[in-house]
Amino acid sequence: MNSSIIRARDCMPQAWKNGFGSTRQIAVQPSTAGSDDFLWRVSVAEVDSAAPFSVFPGIDRHIVLLDGAGFTMTLDDRRTHALTTPLAPFAFPGEAKVAVRLAGGPTRDFNLMVRRALARGTVDVWREPGVHRLDRQTVLVYAVHGEIDTADGALQAGDAWRASAPAAGTVTLHDGAQALSIHIERTA
Repeated sequence: MNSSIIRARDCMPQAWKNGFGSTRQIAVQPSTAGSDDFLWRVSVAEVDSAAPFSVFPGIDRHIVLLDGAGFTMTLDDRRTHALTTPLAPFAFPGEAKVAVRLAGGPTRDFNLMVRRALARGTVDVWREPGVHRLDRQTVLVYAVHGEIDTADGALQAGDAWRASAPAAGTVTLHDGAQALSIHIERTA
């Protein structure tokens, strides 16, 4: 197995920081970082109850609905956002208190967290089959659906490919494939 390919089956469930849910960490930078000292972190969470999200001061968060009907997020008891459209990234500050109301059953969502003082992150959605060029800020490609070819091998749904620094080259999405491309730009 190539270390740049991360198989979904190898990502074991972990408790949320607040203990109210579970997530599967896909990648973290640096690779030895914990929840208090990462530059960036990517995970997939299973949300099956109206549990509050963990609070991450100084972190910018990006969330993307992968499966299920989704949920409505209430941030700091006032602003709401319906995360009910699959593959529509939503960004919010990690220090926000987030309450959740499920729209109908369990969901899975993709999460990018970035330490605000050191970097900026984005999540791009790739829906079209064909060749997609990586840029210098690409750190990871996550296979949402279908098969994706990388320089290091094929990805299936739930797998990820971690780019070497800096990223170069291309990935190819087969018909029906969809992916999330994660970009990190260092600012400090």
